[in-house]
Amino acid sequence: LLGENIYLVLFTIALRICNCFLVQTSFVPDEYWQSLEVAHHMVFILNITNYGYLTWEWTERLRGYTYPLIFASMYKILHLLGNDSVQLLIWIPRLAQALLSAIADLKLYSLMKQLENQQVARWVFFCQLCSWFTWYCCTRTLTNTMETVLTVIALFYYPLEGSKSMNSVKYSSLVALAFIIRPTAVIPWIPLLFRHFWQAQRKLDLILHQFLPVGFVTLSWSLIIDRIFFGQWTLVQYNFLKFNVLQNLGTFYGSHPWHWYVSQGFPVVLGPHLPFFIHGCFLAPKRYRILLVTVLWTLLIYSMLSHKEFRFIYPVLPFCMVFCGYSLNHLKMWKKPALSFLFLSNMLLALYTGLVHQRGTLDVMTHIQELGYNNLNKSAASVFVMMPCHSTPFYSHVHHPLPMRFLQCPPDLTGKSQYLDEADVFYQNPLSWLYKEFHNNSTLPTYLIIFNVLEEEISAFLISRNYERTAIFFHTHLPEGRTGSHIYIYERKLKGQLYRR
Repeated sequence: LLGENIYLVLFTIALRICNCFLVQTSFVPDEYWQSLEVAHHMVFILNITNYGYLTWEWTERLRGYTYPLIFASMYKILHLLGNDSVQLLIWIPRLAQALLSAIADLKLYSLMKQLENQQVARWVFFCQLCSWFTWYCCTRTLTNTMETVLTVIALFYYPLEGSKSMNSVKYSSLVALAFIIRPTAVIPWIPLLFRHFWQAQRKLDLILHQFLPVGFVTLSWSLIIDRIFFGQWTLVQYNFLKFNVLQNLGTFYGSHPWHWYVSQGFPVVLGPHLPFFIHGCFLAPKRYRILLVTVLWTLLIYSMLSHKEFRFIYPVLPFCMVFCGYSLNHLKMWKKPALSFLFLSNMLLALYTGLVHQRGTLDVMTHIQELGYNNLNKSAASVFVMMPCHSTPFYSHVHHPLPMRFLQCPPDLTGKSQYLDEADVFYQNPLSWLYKEFHNNSTLPTYLIIFNVLEEEISAFLISRNYERTAIFFHTHLPEGRTGSHIYIYERKLKGQLYRR
């Protein structure tokens, strides 16, 4: 099925499954709030009211349901089989993403074997498998991860010189699907599509008989899916591009200088591979120039947008591995030290970021899930997450109708000056906000979840309302701003239940 040695296929799948279970940290809110939370809402909101939450992006119709529908289908099957335990809801989507990433790894290896030889293919494959950022991201339920998987598989069918698997319909279908899932997926493909069109002998046939039919079918499919779930016809891809590119409102979530990708983003994502990538750029044949142009083009376009994130350039990382593999293939005397350096440095980064850095927000939800089941008979039990909004996953990681709330942070879509969201208002004066919000003891949450940096500031409220710290979770060695090194859970004790800490 994958056109490779069965042992290589099994090894790659086994490695990505291990990869999946060795990533127990959080990266960005989108890996839950734009996939699993939406899928959970789609399947389980029908059974219990107020059981789930959709972010403002869904009420404004900036996101499409095509990607969450994949996970919603898994959830529905588990629910029908009576096996919708919270652990399966968390891990089954991630294992599915790991399997897709393994297929992409194998397709990259197969492509390089066609274009060059098995030796070069092995070095590219090695670079791909030991990349710390790929390890960190490839099993997460991020649209960027699916975008990367589809991009790599599409490249396998793209008409590169020497490729034996070229198929315009297959690669354009995969590109179209990536665009439907995440509209910015088209950015790396602009130079590749332009090159294909320029070199095609029958240009009109390429557009009329391949690109247009594929685009029409894929877009129609997306429109129908979104029509079913939104209840009205919506072109979410236009809304997404309008918000993030034309209006540039993504800056609400942070902005960076124009050179950020070159000075920080790209070097961090490539990590220890960076010197090998630079070396490989000078060694690779001319036919790979289009891949380098694609990488540079993608960095240029994303550099023009104010809001920047490491994950945005993840789709071109496998392209970079081609040049890294060329570098390793040409090393003679220093090959063994280079391999040892690449493997050990990437492994240390992968294990630290996957098992240690930013794990508290997931650990605390496991604890909340247990509290939910322990409080089955206490209908009044509730949770308030007083952390930067979307710090934690939500019902997809609890799967219990425990009333939960968090600080809201939708961007201003009305153009008001000096706009502040609920989280900003809270952090201006947390103590005053709490006394005002919970002036009546009957509305107090049973559990408060906070970062340790907030504890001293609201200690007067915690003491006066009989809250006791009952659990501590490590989060990160690198706290900054509103994010602390540890997460505290405070439980409200009724009179007679108080105890000394």
